[in-house]
Amino acid sequence: MTEVLLDPSTWILLAGIGLLAGFIDAIVGGGGMLTVPALLSLGLPPHLTLGTNKLSACFASGTAAYTYFKKQLFTPSFWKQSLYSTFIGALIGTILVNFISPEWLEKLLPLIILFVALYSLFNRMQQQDGDSLPLPDSQLKIKQRLQGLLLGFYDGYAGPGTGAFWVISNMRLYKLNILLASGVAKSMNFISNFTSLLVFIYFGEVNWIIGLTMGGCLMLGAFIGAHSAIHFGAKFIRPIFILIVMIMALKLGYSAWFS
Repeated sequence: MTEVLLDPSTWILLAGIGLLAGFIDAIVGGGGMLTVPALLSLGLPPHLTLGTNKLSACFASGTAAYTYFKKQLFTPSFWKQSLYSTFIGALIGTILVNFISPEWLEKLLPLIILFVALYSLFNRMQQQDGDSLPLPDSQLKIKQRLQGLLLGFYDGYAGPGTGAFWVISNMRLYKLNILLASGVAKSMNFISNFTSLLVFIYFGEVNWIIGLTMGGCLMLGAFIGAHSAIHFGAKFIRPIFILIVMIMALKLGYSAWFS
């Protein structure tokens, strides 16, 4: 395992970022767009950043997935094709990213984060009224397999914004309302996060202390965010969040490409 020594003020900063990311993720999604650049800006190598982020992300996505399952908003048997495909996609993506040069990965990640931030800012989801699962057929299986492979691969390869991509694609492909779409999104997100985490552990690219610290803070932030959502509109928080992410991504990109 790669060790990184941090001073007390940095630990406080990481805890605060974890709380903020969990809080925002519960309201508008996209917490990974904040945690990944934050870890990179602290000087963590890119592979160690991704592996450590997967550890912390498992806490938030696992908690959310279990909650949706308990509330009967996710049916594993119906989405088994998506589950298998997401696992395979995440496995391939994570193995591939571990063979990329750290220098190139350091240049690539800010561009990915910036693109996802811009997409999230300008995307306008069409609200769906579908409160039931689509009828199973051959086309449904093809959709689930392709969706799982692509989004699982992306989450294994990079990760930021995966949850939002799942929600948007679920609503458009299956005509689900945002609650059912989010139930599928968080469950698949946990599958790809956990799969990627196992691969990063194999390659020794996880800082357990940082990951567990941020994971606990993400859970606490998500709890506060879920109970605060009724008081704060996503329309107010979302632009501010995206602006912060874009500033961080531009700063990281400038450091990686021009300094």
